Amino acid sequence: QVQLVESGGGLVQAGGSLRLSCAASRRTFSGYTMAWFRQPPGKEREFVATISWIGGRTYYADSVKGRFTISRDNAKNSLYLQMNSLKPEDTAVYYCAASALRPNSGISTQRSYDYWGQGTQVTVSS
Repeated sequence: QVQLVESGGGLVQAGGSLRLSCAASRRTFSGYTMAWFRQPPGKEREFVATISWIGGRTYYADSVKGRFTISRDNAKNSLYLQMNSLKPEDTAVYYCAASALRPNSGISTQRSYDYWGQGTQVTVSS
């Protein structure tokens, strides 16, 4: 069992930045493929970014490529999402997720993830 707790959300103006964090409960965090997903108001949850369990390979949704950066610190059992040049359409509840699958790359499909955090709200004002 892995418990995930997100933090760092809030209200920011368009063009601003936020850094989300996700703290994992297990010391075996390094063995999990990790990702961020988001759910905009009134819409389905969608993929944002993923990072592989080894090698730090990353993959992003087209909508955030070049603006968001996913990273992990295995020594701190933590996942991060640096979000720059934020847009109102980035407004959503952001979730971190962990998968026991270990491909060489990350995973963008929600059904592949075993553990989810409770989410943190990000609101971008225009």
